[in-house]
Amino acid sequence: MATAFSRVTLLYCQFNAISKLWRKTYSRRNKTENIFVERQDVPETWSTSLTDGDTAAHSFEVTGFSLLDGMGAGNFISSSTFCVGSCEWDITFYPDGSKEDGGAHASAYLRLCNGELGLQTNYTLSLLGKDGEVFEQWSLEHTFQSAGIFWGFDDFVQKSKLRRLLSGNDDCVTIRCVLTVMRKHGALAIPTPPSNMHEDFARMLKGQEGANVTFIVGDKSFRAHRHVLAARSPAFKAEHLDPTKEDPTKPVKVDDMDPVIFEALLYFMYTDTLPHGNDLEKNATLQYLLVVGDRYGLDRLVTTCEGKLCQNINEQTVATALTFAEQYDRVLLKNACIAFVSSQDVLDAVKKTDGFKHLMTSYPGVMMDILKQNLPSSIGVRV
Repeated sequence: MATAFSRVTLLYCQFNAISKLWRKTYSRRNKTENIFVERQDVPETWSTSLTDGDTAAHSFEVTGFSLLDGMGAGNFISSSTFCVGSCEWDITFYPDGSKEDGGAHASAYLRLCNGELGLQTNYTLSLLGKDGEVFEQWSLEHTFQSAGIFWGFDDFVQKSKLRRLLSGNDDCVTIRCVLTVMRKHGALAIPTPPSNMHEDFARMLKGQEGANVTFIVGDKSFRAHRHVLAARSPAFKAEHLDPTKEDPTKPVKVDDMDPVIFEALLYFMYTDTLPHGNDLEKNATLQYLLVVGDRYGLDRLVTTCEGKLCQNINEQTVATALTFAEQYDRVLLKNACIAFVSSQDVLDAVKKTDGFKHLMTSYPGVMMDILKQNLPSSIGVRV
């Protein structure tokens, strides 16, 4: 019995030891597994740093550059103001450099005219030649801390290099600024694609799907959509689309307009822009379109043509443009013409043209406006 009891006791002790060892091992494994499970269940968060900004471009075209060459260091011309990031900016250009010792280079700067201070900006100033070819380009990052401050490039372009560009570009130069104004952190921006409605309407005009009216202009015919034209111009509707005047199914004959002008008019009424074409850059065509736009109450067409006429001013066209401005009461065009001829050297050359003789015969009072006009207000001296 003693021997049997001893064996039972020994087995019990061995079992008990094995059991303790198993529980200890299991406990370690279970603890390890619990740790792994807990790591999977830990709540996670994430964040991102959002940098966003408003970007826009402005092109400053300088025509008749030879008239500005030699105006002296420190004298500049400036573009009209443009808005980016809720701030107003302009481009300032020094044909003979901004500093007395910088005459070998022309200078170009960006200026904060009005708006919030302390905003970070990235911008590029480019000198463009024909067909938008980049002739010179500089980029910069800057934080504008006060309004009225210029910031840019003293040595923007060598004068010798600039003159070579001008000689092959009709004495014209364009300075383009692409500006990004950074938004402050915390602003939420949802990107919206630019409007392409004008492209859709241009395709509708070209494809003629659903067109329900035909216009006969000279030896050409044009298909269009009555409701589009009527919505764009009640005056056009009353003159050409009034169903009480004639059968709406019959072609509409337009006798007092050139086909080129009518085609441009239709394109503008569908897209709010002028089509591309060399004929539309001519002053006579632009003047014709301006009159047509005024006739049909298309104010944007009128201002678009007037702006292009202002850009086309030179010694040969200024007198004719002034006559047109007086005849149709276009104040902006008149002021641009008078500013152009305010220089005595330019005025002497303009007096020799046939257009000037016609101007003086038709509107002699314009000479008094020319004589009273000072140099353009956009020309100043940097202080």
